Amino acid sequence: MRISEKDAGRAAAVLLAGVAGFQLALAAGAPWGVVAYGGGHAGVLPDDLRTTSAAMVPVYGALAAVAAGAGGARLRRVVLRGTTALLTVGCAVNLASPSLPERLVWVPVTAAAAVLTWRAVAPGATRPAAVPAG
Repeated sequence: MRISEKDAGRAAAVLLAGVAGFQLALAAGAPWGVVAYGGGHAGVLPDDLRTTSAAMVPVYGALAAVAAGAGGARLRRVVLRGTTALLTVGCAVNLASPSLPERLVWVPVTAAAAVLTWRAVAPGATRPAAVPAG
């Protein structure tokens, strides 16, 4: 099964918006520390990590908007390529987390988001156009 660039972008946007919502909940004091930042803080995160989560909300929101189609083709291509790279690194970092709940939640999410943002880049942006023979 092959997913279109547009559908991949929409699906990536949903995942990225979900991450933004999770970060917002952490910043607001949700007791989900066991699935964030290495799982070292059961319950509510300390203030410095809550501030970090709050700062990430607009970042993930903007990435979701670009994945959904906001911005021009060049901006979208550059942002989604960078997002793919960062999500791939994030997947590896989550895989190395000492927190099993964090690994169970975030490895699949970051892996899926990385694949979807990669797929959402227009085909012409990832391979050269065919040159007619003759």
